[in-house]
Amino acid sequence: MRKLIGKLRDGKFYMEHFLHIRAKDQRIVKLRLKPAQQRLYDIIQGERAAGKPVRIIILKARQLGFSTVIEGLFFHDTVTRPLVETLIIAHSSDSTTKLFRMNKLFFDMLPKNLRPMRKSSNAREIVFENPEKNAERKAANPGLRSAIRCVTAGSDGAGRGSTLTNVHASEAAFWKGMKETLDGLLSAVPDDPQTAVIIESTPNGFNEFKDFWDDAMAGRNGFLPLFFPWYEEPNYRKPVVSGTEWTEEERELQKAYGLDEEQLAWRRWCIRNNLGGDAVKFRQEYPSCPEEAFLMSGNPFFDNEKILLQIARTQEPVRRGCFVYETDAGGKPKNIRWEEGTRGEISIFEEPQKGHPYVLGGDTAGDGSDRFTAHLIDNHSGVQAAELLYDGRSELWYAQQVYCLGLYYNTALVGVEINYSTYPERKLEEWYYPKLYIREKADDAARELQSRKLGWDTNAGTRPRIIANLHAVMRDTPEAVRSAVTLREMLVFVRNKQMRPEAAPGEHDDLVMAAAICHGIREQQSVEIAEEKPQRKKTLREQLEKNKRRR
Repeated sequence: MRKLIGKLRDGKFYMEHFLHIRAKDQRIVKLRLKPAQQRLYDIIQGERAAGKPVRIIILKARQLGFSTVIEGLFFHDTVTRPLVETLIIAHSSDSTTKLFRMNKLFFDMLPKNLRPMRKSSNAREIVFENPEKNAERKAANPGLRSAIRCVTAGSDGAGRGSTLTNVHASEAAFWKGMKETLDGLLSAVPDDPQTAVIIESTPNGFNEFKDFWDDAMAGRNGFLPLFFPWYEEPNYRKPVVSGTEWTEEERELQKAYGLDEEQLAWRRWCIRNNLGGDAVKFRQEYPSCPEEAFLMSGNPFFDNEKILLQIARTQEPVRRGCFVYETDAGGKPKNIRWEEGTRGEISIFEEPQKGHPYVLGGDTAGDGSDRFTAHLIDNHSGVQAAELLYDGRSELWYAQQVYCLGLYYNTALVGVEINYSTYPERKLEEWYYPKLYIREKADDAARELQSRKLGWDTNAGTRPRIIANLHAVMRDTPEAVRSAVTLREMLVFVRNKQMRPEAAPGEHDDLVMAAAICHGIREQQSVEIAEEKPQRKKTLREQLEKNKRRR
């Protein structure tokens, strides 16, 4: 008996033995966890085992069954533990009703000996409490005094005035006023290991849900971000018809995400039969990666399909950190060394190769931007080797890091933007950095060089040129960019109403501009790998002379 009681607290055991759901064919069947559901369950158990309150945001493809497993887990918690308050909040009245009916079916199909006392069950709430009207008898045996309540987002006071144990925020990307509603909900949940808040949704463009997801990805809101692609659903596959020929795009997708041909066949079938032949719609409804989920419907500057595939191919940096050093009176770094740090500002994708020529382009903070960036490439291959992303305010620190990074990569050619501040460039000149980009200004009449100045100037003449050049780079060799962060910026680099390429509202383009500057100044650096000159063997006479001088 004790062993059985222990198993009843096991969420998976309880769900798969006692909970029933309505299948797509309208049969009532036992709840069985599918692979994606099992992955979520394992992650939740891991958070609980670590003594953490469960705080998870899920970005997912359609119909992977997350509402079912979350409802199952929260139902289990509510009917096996006293004083649990569970709130389910959905995006529409129909969805609210559907989720409530799911919980009611859970209860109705429970074995009688597992059903807790129930005081009431109306259209949106189940209260697990002794229905006894006699106060004395009820006080002696009150029941669990737990409850499940289902509400619709946007309803008055949803979640306010309560102390909540579990919150399931369903399809939050489709809520009106998501931030305000969520702020109220989170304030009602204690910071306790026994509590859980799970936000889940399919994507709905660039909105408050995406902002919350981005904050989770950046570690700013305490939520664990989880992405579940369409191909984790085992039913999303079709038999392959004999003689089927796959397009180049399909083969690229297969390679990028490890798909088999039955999954490709389902994808092709779904686009043709369910989505009117709209492959863009498939990417939004059934994303393969988080970036694909939030694809804008506007006017992207780069080829987003190529960018997405390159994101899938990217790997983590081999090293992440920054340079540490002592300084002289003018702030020039000396005794430079590297310091590792997982959240460091510099990402190393490839260590400097002997004799290889490198180029660094830098974009400084200003004009609404709050980040200093640098993009560094191997000029022989054109492929990115390192990246600097700094969201602090010290221009001196940025200049010092650029100085060190340039020296580290075989004294790379360095071109730092001078539009909003000349300070970093002036410091590099003051410290006599050996190889700075020289901008040349020509006299329009004589077409002769009029002046030679250091640093990169982004203006009405140079900006279109370097942006167009970067477009060509990404069209022909998208593998040249190894940073997923830069690639994500490229996804939201769009043409505005005046057709000017720039970051979409609320987004950044600092890394894009650093990459554009880097590729725009390449011509002042060699593309050849420097051969090591062989050491000529000294003659005996020369060696004797050298030894004589030593004496």
